[in-house]
Amino acid sequence: MADRARTRKAAVAAEAWRRIFDFIATTADQRDRVLERLDLTPGDARTLGSLNQDEGRTMRALAREWRCDASTATWLVDRLERRGFAKRGSSPEDRRVKLVTLTPRGAKTQARLRAALFAPPPELLSLEVVDLVALRDAAAKLPSGPWPAPRAAAELQRVKRRS
Repeated sequence: MADRARTRKAAVAAEAWRRIFDFIATTADQRDRVLERLDLTPGDARTLGSLNQDEGRTMRALAREWRCDASTATWLVDRLERRGFAKRGSSPEDRRVKLVTLTPRGAKTQARLRAALFAPPPELLSLEVVDLVALRDAAAKLPSGPWPAPRAAAELQRVKRRS
């Protein structure tokens, strides 16, 4: 019986993932238009998502998060720095360490990017509220990226504490 349940769970998970993947692929044009409107590449968007104005990040930490080498992380930060979205500064604890933060212009662009990327597509808005709640609750149990919504992040922490 346990083998049958595992097989069914794996089949349902595969079907759910295929449908999520298909939906993400189907709505990719909407995300591409957002990036085009803001004159950003996917790499720029990811870099913006990893930075904030208040707390600097080291290049090493960024490279680790992005799973890339130091030269790629440097190239990505250089792109944002040239556009006035990010800046490097010395760490107050160790002046040899450089920290990357968003500039006010970068924070404004990040906010515009978040608002546009996280606006639900029409296909999602066509679902009933009960279905949206079930989808939200199931998705809240999954790991999130660098941009969790504040309430979703708090809910995820509550779910993790309960399990």
